[in-house]
Order: sequence, then C-alpha cells, then structure tokens
Amino acid sequence: MRMRKRRNLEPRMERCGELLIAVPEDLKGNWRSLYPDCDKLLLELGCGKGRFTAETARLEPEKLLIAVERVPAAMILAMERVKNAGLENVRFIDADAKLLEEMFAAEEVDRIYINFCDPWPKSRDAKLRLTAPSFLRIYSDLLPVGGQIHFKTDNRPLFEWSLEQFEAEHWTLLECTNDLHANGPVGVMTDYEAKFTAAGMKINRLVAEKTTETLGSAAGPVPRLKNASLTDARGHLESVAAFAAREEK
Repeated sequence: MRMRKRRNLEPRMERCGELLIAVPEDLKGNWRSLYPDCDKLLLELGCGKGRFTAETARLEPEKLLIAVERVPAAMILAMERVKNAGLENVRFIDADAKLLEEMFAAEEVDRIYINFCDPWPKSRDAKLRLTAPSFLRIYSDLLPVGGQIHFKTDNRPLFEWSLEQFEAEHWTLLECTNDLHANGPVGVMTDYEAKFTAAGMKINRLVAEKTTETLGSAAGPVPRLKNASLTDARGHLESVAAFAAREEK
C-alpha cells in the first residue's frame, strides 16, 4: 500500500529545511559538528511519522539523532513533529540505507535503530531486508566494538529470520523478546507500535552488540540467501496484513 501524497509537500519541506541534510556525504566523519555537545551519534533507519524520533531526541538531549527516511510524505510529518517540539538534536536524510557508508565514516555511529521495517517476505527479495547480511556488515563497519543495533518488528517470521542472521554474523544478542510490552509499555514507541500494542499485537525486539568477532565488509563475500521466504506457519499472513494496514491513511 503506497502512502498517499501529502498536500503542499514542497513548501512544508522548505519550512523545515534546516532539519534536512541535502548532501550528507559532505558530513562524512564530521557529523558531530552539527551538535558539538553531543556524546553519541544515533542513527534511525526509517523514521516514519517521527513519534519515536522526536521522543528519543527529547529524552536524550545530549545525543545527536540522524533519521534516514526514503518516503518524503512520511518524513515531512516527522520533520514537522521535531520542529514543533523545538528539538535541536535531530537531522534528517532522504536516502537509501544501502548508501550509509557513503555518508558515515567507519565507527562514527554509536547506535542504530531499525523499527518495523518492510519484511520483504519473498525469498528473492530477502537481500532487501534491513537485517540481511549485506546490511549487517555495513552497520558493523559504522559501529565501534560495543556499538548496538536496536531492532523491533511486529513480524514474527522476520524476527526469527533476523535472529539467525545476527548470530551467523557473530553479533552478541541481548534483550531478545517476542512480547516486549507483555507487562506494560516499555521504552519509546513508534506510532504504529502504539496502535498495534493497544490492539493486543505482540512486538518483537532485540539488541545486537558488535564484538571483535562481528563480521564487517572486510570479511569477504556475504553468504547467499537461500530458502529465505517468510511464508511459513509462524504468523506471516497476519504480519503482512498488519504491515499493509499501517500504510493506510
């Protein structure tokens, strides 16, 4: 389901222009210059409407959060949310995650958030999942040892598949759960996460930490992804329906 075109998108983007980094490659290795007092650089892949973005930035004012989003119609809502909240420690990039190494230097990022990404359920599209080995090696290059990836999804098959990829790439797995909010709300939620949790849907979450054994781009070719379809009996159809529903406006 495509996100509908936002009314007056261009002038709205212009009004939030100070938050958008037009040429992120120019800041490679020097992102902290945007917010000199920051102690850590956080990267969010796919910020959507920005509830998580704005609230995380508010709760961690000493950190600089860079939000990457490929859909301008979603990003403008996040940008307006941040601007209206008066937050100074957030910037946005309109780009694809596969280009991250062109925009960030080795070990420049301290933490990466991946929230409710597209599951790409067909086996032939598995390489497009943001937790595929090729992406995990990019993240490994950007993070120092001890740097973390925080991953959340409502899609159980994607979560189980992702666990396998993290383990194969030698990440240390922490805080793994298939029902994050079982005992009440935990942490900052996205807009969709709040709706799904209210409807009784379970949220999967893990934290993956880079170690000295974690594979990066220097490790050589990534493994071929075979039989990577998510169309199994672990809830795929329900997850796909939920993913489509959250794109409706």
